Amino acid sequence: MSYPVLFTTAGMRNFAELVDAERQRQITKFGDQHHPIVQGMHSVALFADLAQGLRGLNTNPNERCWMTILLEETYEAGAESDLAKLRVELVQIAAVCQAIITDLDRQGDKR
Repeated sequence: MSYPVLFTTAGMRNFAELVDAERQRQITKFGDQHHPIVQGMHSVALFADLAQGLRGLNTNPNERCWMTILLEETYEAGAESDLAKLRVELVQIAAVCQAIITDLDRQGDKR
């Protein structure tokens, strides 16, 4: 497909196309789904605790890795009860996912 240039970050167009294709696959398989974002305040507190633990781990360059960064962002989203702030966290998750895929593609067979 050919689209006008919308992205300035290297790899973003390919990432967006891959995500779009995966969403189409999910919609075909599962249909349009609607689920609660988080169930109950207990879950919010649990996610907040998990995010805090990973935040501490991620400050240490010897402990930090892509998966701990992604999980920290995910737990921060799970701890958010304000929907506008949740949306910001979800965008951060998507950006981290794109960064991981870009790094993975750059590494190629080196890992």
